Parts: sequence; C-alpha cells; structure tokens
Amino acid sequence: MKKLPIIFLVALATMRLVAGETLASRPLFNGRDLAGWTPMSGGKFYVTNGVIRAEGGKGWLRTEQTFTNFVLEVEWRGLETNYNSGIFVRAPLEGSPWATNVWQVNLKQSAIGELLEGSSKVVPVKAPALPAGEWVKFRIEARGRELTLDVNGQRAWKFSEFPPTSGFLGLQAEGKTFEFRNLSVQTLP
Repeated sequence: MKKLPIIFLVALATMRLVAGETLASRPLFNGRDLAGWTPMSGGKFYVTNGVIRAEGGKGWLRTEQTFTNFVLEVEWRGLETNYNSGIFVRAPLEGSPWATNVWQVNLKQSAIGELLEGSSKVVPVKAPALPAGEWVKFRIEARGRELTLDVNGQRAWKFSEFPPTSGFLGLQAEGKTFEFRNLSVQTLP
C-alpha cells in the first residue's frame, strides 16, 4: 500500500515535466568543497569561507554535468583593480587554457556582461565599471537559440543566435583574484 503514493508522486512529476514546467533550482556549489566541479588547464581554484576563489593562473573550472537549456544564477566579485574573468556557457572540453571558441559572459571590469564567442565581441555592453570587491549578481538564461543576461535584477541584453548545443558551465581564471558564491542552476525543458 505504501508504494502507491510514491508511484503517484513520480507520475505527477513526470506529467509536470511533459507539460513544460521547469525543474526546481538546485545549488551548483555546496559552500564546502569543489564537489561537482573539475579544474581544466590550470588556474588555481579553491574553497574558502563558503566561496569559490580563483587566484592566479590561466584555466577554468567546469561543471561535471553538461547543460542545454538552463537558468544559471551566480554572485561574483573581482578582488583586484582591472579584474578580468568570465562565465562560460555550453562550453566544449577542447582547447587550452580555455575551451576553443567558448561562449563567455565577460567579468572584465571595463566590459561587465559583454558576450564573447572566443575573443570576438558578440554583444558589447556600456555598463559602468564596478569597483573591486563589490558583489554582482548574474542571471543567465539559455533556452534554445536565446541567451539572456540580467545583472543585479535588470535585463542587460537578449541574444537570439546562440547555438542550441549542450556543454559545460565554467568559471574562468585569467590571472586575477575572483570569488563566486550562491551558484545555482535550474534545468529547463
């Protein structure tokens, strides 16, 4: 008799997914260690005081899981003047120190939120530079060919020619000290 409620809940959850409802957001970072993440091509990443810290070197830290359609939320801050890093979306594994032709939402102090494919600017931004040490919240949504970025709750841009592939999410190390916290992902149908 006790199996019936479990079967019912599984069936209900399946019907909700088929109907197009999204899965709940889940943490990508547990605040204690780098479980669920893999360092790539160098760069120093470690956990301290509940944040992922990138400190020196060139490389990236990627999720162990790939994603196609998702909402990624992350808070980040650069800790040095002229900070520079990035968040990789739908990244492939090939390439060094970063994935080849990777799509990147820029965390460069003079180009916060700019969308790059490899080193080419795809969506330039005119956002003001933020001082080192200030936390910034990004919400990145990838759905089919659409990619959007919200910065601190405000829509920064919408891009409609994003390749609908699957890939890893990643944090870039580009020789500057950065911290990342409150990373979560919501898988979309």
